Amino acid sequence: MTDITATDLRAAVAAGLVTEAQAASLAALSQSRAGQRAAMPAEDEPFEFFRGFSEIFVSIGLVILLSGVAAMLAWFGGAGLLIAVPAGCAAVAWWWANYFTLRRRMNLPSMVLALAFGAGVFLSAVTLASTAELPYRLSIAGSFLIGAAAMALWYRRFRLPFAMFILGLNVLGAVYAITASVDTLGGFVEGSRGAGFAALFDLRSSPAFALATLGFGIAAFVVGMWFDTRDPHRLGRHAATAFWCHLLAAPALVNTVALTLYNTGGTAGILLLLAATIGLPYFLLSTTGPLVQAWFARA
Repeated sequence: MTDITATDLRAAVAAGLVTEAQAASLAALSQSRAGQRAAMPAEDEPFEFFRGFSEIFVSIGLVILLSGVAAMLAWFGGAGLLIAVPAGCAAVAWWWANYFTLRRRMNLPSMVLALAFGAGVFLSAVTLASTAELPYRLSIAGSFLIGAAAMALWYRRFRLPFAMFILGLNVLGAVYAITASVDTLGGFVEGSRGAGFAALFDLRSSPAFALATLGFGIAAFVVGMWFDTRDPHRLGRHAATAFWCHLLAAPALVNTVALTLYNTGGTAGILLLLAATIGLPYFLLSTTGPLVQAWFARA
């Protein structure tokens, strides 16, 4: 998508699409963003977890308050305790986010509330699925998908970039719940004592699990690139959302590719690993990035 120029704005005013005041506001906003970008170092971008110690104290207070809400609901919960308490905490988190996220624009408290909401929805869903005596794999995967849908609603309502990270974790959990086998989980448990973890992401040893990880990493990277293209100056929430998507994509891609090549063994495996470590980031940034940008520009 090409940038809108001053000529385009004048044409829009002449066509009656926008007023002169709106065109002037758009031009001022564009110049302001360009000025902020020019004043920053070339490789820098604004990203922060909190904007002062006040947000830390507010976040601690929210954790204490949510714990109190959980304790109160547990006292009056009755038979549906394990369903009502997490669901109640999720509802309270949504309620409070309308103030701390939409009105106060506080970053760290918003992240705390998003975590509380996501955890509450997932725990309620998995408890409800277990009481319905659904198959274990179906109940876990379904609960993760419900959690992902809930975080999609959270992102749509509050536009919090961190919510995309929690959404991605839920999707990854659902993918793993579908593809993981008993042998795969056994390899994960044994990973702390030996080569089990290395085999977990090996395309030859655990093809379903490793392919699922690789597919998730590629999908997360594409979504992150889409958000990157929405904020070329890297000043708004789209750039921050892209950061969380890339944070999900990086370990998923690196674990699968690196461990598969490393397990080849010998000098050849090490050389392939070094080549992939150096060449994969360059390939993704120089080739996949422009392709994704061109694709979504046509959409």
